Order: sequence, then C-alpha cells, then structure tokens
Amino acid sequence: MVYFQRGSPGFRRLLIAFVLLAAWETGSGQLHYSVPEEAKHGTFVGRIAQDLGLELAELVPRLFRVASKDRGDLLEVNLQNGILFVNSRIDREELCGRSAECSIHLEVIVDRPLQVFHVEVEVRDINDNPPRFSRPEQRLLVLESRMPDSRFPVEGASDLDIGANAALSYKVNPNEYFDLDLKRKEEETNVLELVLKKPLDREETQEHRLLLIAIDGGKPELTGTVQLLIDVLDANDNAPKFDKSIYNVRLMENTQKETLVIKLNASDADEGINKEILYFFSSLVLDNVKSKFTIDSTSGEVKVKGELDYEDCKVYEINIDAVDRSTFPLAGHCKVIVKLVDVNDNVPEMAITSLFLPIKEDSPLGTVIALISVSDRDSGANGRVTCSLTPHIPFKLVSTFKNYYSLVLDSALDRETTADYKVVVTARDGGSPSLWTTASVSVDVADVNDNAPAFAQPEYTVFVKENNPPGAHIFTVSAMDADAQENALVSYSLVERRVGERLLSSYVSVHAESGKVFALQPLDHEELELLQFQVSARDAGVPSLGSNVTLQVFVLDENDNVPMLLGSGTGGADGVFNQLLPRSVDPGHVVAKMRAVDADSGYNAWLSYELQSWPGSMRSPFRVGLYTGEISTTRLLDEADGSRQRLLVLVKDHGEPQLTATVTVLVSLVESGQAPKVSSRSSVGATVPESSLLDVNVYLIIAICAVSSLLVLTLLLYTAIRCSATPIGDPCGPGKPMMVCSSAVGTWSYSQQRQQRVCSGEGPPKTDLMAFSPGLPPCPGSADGAGEPSISLGSSEKPRQPNPDWRYSASLRAGMHSSVHLEEAGVLRAGPGGPDQQWPTVSSATPEPEAGEVSPPVGAGVNSNSWTFKYGPGNPKQPGPGELPDKFIIPGSPAIISIRQESANNQIDKSDFITFGKKEETKKKKKKKKGNKTQEKKEKGNSTIDNSDQ
Repeated sequence: MVYFQRGSPGFRRLLIAFVLLAAWETGSGQLHYSVPEEAKHGTFVGRIAQDLGLELAELVPRLFRVASKDRGDLLEVNLQNGILFVNSRIDREELCGRSAECSIHLEVIVDRPLQVFHVEVEVRDINDNPPRFSRPEQRLLVLESRMPDSRFPVEGASDLDIGANAALSYKVNPNEYFDLDLKRKEEETNVLELVLKKPLDREETQEHRLLLIAIDGGKPELTGTVQLLIDVLDANDNAPKFDKSIYNVRLMENTQKETLVIKLNASDADEGINKEILYFFSSLVLDNVKSKFTIDSTSGEVKVKGELDYEDCKVYEINIDAVDRSTFPLAGHCKVIVKLVDVNDNVPEMAITSLFLPIKEDSPLGTVIALISVSDRDSGANGRVTCSLTPHIPFKLVSTFKNYYSLVLDSALDRETTADYKVVVTARDGGSPSLWTTASVSVDVADVNDNAPAFAQPEYTVFVKENNPPGAHIFTVSAMDADAQENALVSYSLVERRVGERLLSSYVSVHAESGKVFALQPLDHEELELLQFQVSARDAGVPSLGSNVTLQVFVLDENDNVPMLLGSGTGGADGVFNQLLPRSVDPGHVVAKMRAVDADSGYNAWLSYELQSWPGSMRSPFRVGLYTGEISTTRLLDEADGSRQRLLVLVKDHGEPQLTATVTVLVSLVESGQAPKVSSRSSVGATVPESSLLDVNVYLIIAICAVSSLLVLTLLLYTAIRCSATPIGDPCGPGKPMMVCSSAVGTWSYSQQRQQRVCSGEGPPKTDLMAFSPGLPPCPGSADGAGEPSISLGSSEKPRQPNPDWRYSASLRAGMHSSVHLEEAGVLRAGPGGPDQQWPTVSSATPEPEAGEVSPPVGAGVNSNSWTFKYGPGNPKQPGPGELPDKFIIPGSPAIISIRQESANNQIDKSDFITFGKKEETKKKKKKKKGNKTQEKKEKGNSTIDNSDQ
C-alpha cells in the first residue's frame, strides 16, 4: 500500500484527480457553477465554452447564445474568451425567497449542427440581511401577583437569509427580574419567552424597559433589536390556560370560506368575571394571516376568511390570546400552525422557443424543429409533467433535460403528400384528476425538386396535312410536375437529331413555355411521310429533372401532283403519239396502252382514263379502259372511218380538287398488207412481247398465292395463340388505344422505294404487313359506320381512324378488271367476334349480286399480304365463322382463284384447293331472256375484251 504525506506532490495530484472525478460525475448531466449573491458586475463564474468542449473560434459562427427562463440579464458570456460572468446584481432573496435551494437555469444553444446544453448556476447565500422585528417595540402586561418562572411570549425576529445566516439567537440586557428562554418546538417554529426570575412589586416599579437583541449566525454577525415595555398590573392571580401551547392543523388549499379550522378551549381557575374568557388574535399575528383567518372571540372558533393557495404560502402561524374579563385581565397564549395540503389546481405551463421552420422534405431523421419547456406550480405528483404529441405524424418528442423537450423529425417527409402539419403538443401533470394544456405548432414542409415532369402518355400521334403554312401550330404537349414554385416550372425543348441530311430543328420547333409544336416549313407527303421526334420537358429546380415524350407526325397527302405519263414511245416532242392500225382488226383489238402515274397517294393517286371527243367529230370507233388505259376498237373499221384518227385521252385522279392531264394519240389506219406486225397489247412509249407479259402474270400469280397462303397461316396461328392465352386486361382499354395507320404507298415506281408501315398502340411499327387482330373484343366507343377522321390528335382526344387513304400502284390499277368502283363504306371484318371497321374497298364491278368481291386494306399494293372478301350488293351470302369465300380475283392478273371447301369427313385434295382459270359467267346471267344472236355475239366479244384487260 502506498502512503502519501500531506503536502507532498503525489498527494496534491491524487487530490486533484479526486476533485476532477467528482466534478465529472456531477456534471455528466449538466454543467454546475456557483456564484455568491450580490457579486459585482464582471465576476467570473466559469469557463463555459471550455467546459462544454467548444472551441473559442466557433462560438460566433455557430451562433453561441444563452437563454434563461428566469432572468436572462443576470449572467452573460464573453464570446471572445468563453467565460461566463455576472452581468447584473443578483439578489438571492428576490430571486428565490426563503427557498433552501436557489439556482439559475441556463440553456446554451449553438447551431450547425444544433446542440443544446443545460447549465445550472447555484446562487450562494451571503449574510446580507440583518434580523428584523415586525415592530420597534412590544408591550407586555404582567400582574404583580405572577409567580416566579412565569413565562411571557415575546415575538421573535425574522431573517431573510437561509441556513446559518438565518440561525438566530437572542439576548436581553441584564436585569434582575427577567430572563430570556428560547425553545425549539419544531423545525418551523421557535418559541421565545421572557421568564420571571422573582416576583414583581408594582408599588416599587410600575414599568420595566428591556432591550431584546436578535443575532444571526452569519459572518460577520448581524443584529436586530426591539424595545420591550413591561407594565406591571395588579389584581387577577390566575391566567387562562390552553390544553396545548401549539396546535397543528392540516388544511386543504382552496378550502371554502367560513370553513372551521379549529375550536380553541381555554380554562381559568378564577371565579366570577375573572373566569370568563375572550379569544383574540395576538398582536404578534401579521396582517396577511388576519386576512386569511378569523376567530370568534366568544366561542374560540378559528375559520377561513380568505383564499388559501399552497403556492403562495405553505404554513400559517397564528398566535391566539385567551383573556379573562377581570379588571386587570390575565391572558393565556397558544399557537395554531396551519399547514396547507397541495391540491392539483394549476394547469401545466408550456413555452415553445427556437422554431426552425420551414423544414425541407429531404431533412434527415432527428432534425430538431422546436425546443419546448414545461412547468407546473404544483408540487409532488401534481407538479410532474409529461408531454405527448398527436398520433400519426412524422415527429416525436425527445427529452433533453428535466421538463425540457426537443421536437425532432421521426420519419421521412413528402411535401407532395402533405405540405404542412399541425402538431399539437399536450402537457399533462400527474395529479388526480390530471390537468393538461396544449400548444399548436404549424410545421410547413419546404419543397425539394424530387419529381420530374410527367406527360399524360408516353407517345402521341399527330396527323398533319401537307403543304401547311410555315409556322403552323400542329400540336401542344403538356407535362405536369408535382413539385411547387420553381421546381414545378416546366420548359419544353426538342431532342435534336438528324432527319435524313437535315436537322430536326429545321422542320419543327416547340415553344419553351406553352409546349406548342410548330411546323417551321411546309411538309411534303411525297418527301416525308412520318416525322418521329422527342420533346423534352424539364423543370427549373436545382438539379433540374426532366422526361421525354415521343411525337409521331404523319403527313397526310393532298392532291398536289398532276398525273404524269410514263415514257415517250413513238410520240413527238409536242406530246402527240402516233400509232399504225390495220383496218381489218376485230372489235376489241387493243391499239395502245396508256401508262400514267401520280406521285400522290390514295384517292389522289387513283387514275382513270376518258376519251374526249373532238368538236364536230363523228362517233369514234375507239374506246379507252376506264382504269386500264387500254385504247381498243369498239367495232369493225370501214371505209367511212378516216385514215387518220385523232384521239384525245384525258387522265384524271380522284382527288379534291381533281387534277388532269391530256395526251393526243394519232392512229393511222392502213391496209393489212401495209401494217407492221405489232402486239395486240402495245403501249404508248414501249412495246413488250406478249409472251413476256404472260410470263410476268404467271410469276405474279404464283407470288401472290404464296404470300396469301403465308398470311392465312400466320393469322390462324396468331388467332389460336390469342384465344388460348389468358386475357390480362382489356386490350382496348383507354390506356392503350389501338391505331391502324395507312401505309404510304404511291404508284408502282414509288411503292418499290417506300416502306409500308402498320402503326399500333401496343407495339413498334411493322414492315410490309397490315395486321388486324381477329380475336379482340370491340373497343368501347367504336362505331360501325364510317366517320370523318380528324387530321390531328390532341392530347385530350381519343385516337381516331386515319383518313380513308388507301393507295394502289400503277401495276395494280393496270391489272384491275373492267370498271372498278370505290365503296366508301366497305366493311373490313376482323373475324368471329371482332369489330367491323369501315374501310374503303375495291371490288369488281360485276352486276351479279351473288358475285364476290375482294377488297385490299388501306395502303395495300400489289405486294400487300392481307385482303378482305366481300359479297356483292345486298350481301346475301356472308361467310360464317371460319369460312372462306368461294372465289376471288387477283388484281393485276387475268386469273380467278377458286376456293373449294369440303366437310371435315372428306379428304381434301390439296392440288384442287386453289384453281386458276378464266372468269365464269354467273348463274344469274344464264337466267336472262334470250335476245337476238347479233347482240349476244357483241356482248360476248365485250366480255372477252374485259377478261383480257384484267
């Protein structure tokens, strides 16, 4: 064991270690300082910054500040050296009264990050108050007959200090009759009495004057004095006596007035009038006690007179005198000590300070929002206060010290869900019944840019007519941002890319604020059919967030191209074509074939031919095919026909307005020996051997049949897959509208260079296939009749069907049989249970109602893979589910494809499934009445010519 000698260095170090350890344990919860009262301004209290672990350089940047609930100006901190010093006079008695403990509670707050420290400064008492008596002199009445050792109560002094500074002792100036006795009955009460040492003699001395001195226990000692005047009385020998000298009563605070406190009873051994006793408050009773209580002089009942409040005064001392009715009355004395019992009659008090608002929605958990302090004037359980918050809010209370709380963030915030919170803090004491108070804190959530602008749908389809004026408004995009203020301010811009050899910005522009899309130049359908680009929407937040939307701008065709003839043939420079023709040709002989193209599409590219008659000319022996352009003879040529026939052929399209072109054909009639051998199907500007045309037709038929078979097989497989699959949702719901867009196919030469597309809301564009879903239920809002489609599709409208803009190539038009007419409301049937779409169809112009028709879909050309079968006017025979038509015509070919359907029990000869042959006359034609034979031959010849045209 090691021993240290007192005064040695080792002993000092050990003592310092113990002192530091004790100080550390004492200050683990808070800093504790002490300062004497009445200290001068600038008196050092403690190095608060050093004790809190703060650097002096960070006091000002972190906004170091001190707050006090009691008096904020008593203590101050020097921010230069971090020293806590006395700022103004501290009077302990004024601050804490006669309380045994007196402290100043300080809150030290620093920011970045926010920290709160609690400092307690104890105010030490000094002996600055001398003992004081309530009056400068006291008068006592003493009978001369009183026996030695008789006691007479004297009012003691009071000292505002505490502890040893308030421990009073008394002495009286030396005399031969009286001595002083101090009795300590209880901690709260001292009984000071004069004791008679020997009998008094009134005849010798009628009055005695004594000086009573009160001395406190402070250093230095302070004293107070009072003059005692003692009058010596004669007569009455026995004074009234109480049962007890001190009575203790416990009384609830807030007791109602006139409530009985105690009934005193004194007795007197004398007889007669000297035995009758009256009760009075002693002259020692203070005025505040008299305002609270009253005494009945006859009965001795003490009752409540005023309001009793435990928080104002906990104990009342009442001195009572019992005086007899003698001429020289004698008095008996007692003291009634009334102790009040606390009642929970004070509501907790709450103070909310240091609000850090608004709070950002991305603030981390534990962020301090407000500082809350509570207090209750009651004592014990009635003064213990707990705090709580309204439920279901993202905040919580954290207790930092006794009756001090911090309101902190408990869970993540989202301003878009809740922009502000009304936080109600409830402070409740532990009394029964408990009392509570509430305070509301409005917490606003500051917006953070955490939401990107969003479009209503990811893609929009817009239809724009070509030849639009520069700067035309074609569409408006709109994006919504759930954020607020500048974070919700959306601006629009193009996502730049190249369209061919040009930049996208040379075609379209978008207004940065309104989102309006403008076409900067006239669009040409023949140059650009589909313009697909993206528009970006970005907000003004930091950092900026954005999203893109795709716009598909379809350029709709207008009739702005005049039909053009192909090749010059044997024509001259003036556009006149010469042709030699023997006079001996039969009726229906093809003289020449006009070939014209139109750069437009659909109706605008559908050409027809007419033979114009010259003014004053006779009936021409020639005719021209309405859609084939073949010039043929209508009868046998005779001598009456001139040797030079001048034919004016008018080529016109079906657009609005209709555009035309004319060509002049000079036919020279020669004798059969003079005419060169020419093909019966010669064309203007080019001669092709008949065998070559026949081979081309055969290859064309084979190719079409192969493609058609592949399409039928594909549709059957697709139907089987869709029927077997479990439907996930409504495929025609409003979220994914189905759209079928027309393909941009022009004439034969153009169709080889352009790509046919199928647009669908459910997938990317497909090439060279027009797809129709056979197993889908009808879409809501679809109509059976053909409607007027709109040019463009707005953001708030539903997608509509495109224009009835179907196109044909020159070869398709050249190969169509006889006069082909357009039906505006042809029915495109998707299959059993599928919707009927209104599309234009091309059907053979046969007069028989039972004859079938074949209709190409919108945008179909010669190489199209899908066809729709339709029966003639009236549609008496409609194919049932799974049935196919009996026959259909292949456009551009003289063949008819017949389809034979057998029952499931019969074996089907695959070689006989599809047969090729010439077009048959219908049964209805056989039922017509017979005419003259010449007319039949003429009709039969015309029919042969029509078949050859096809």
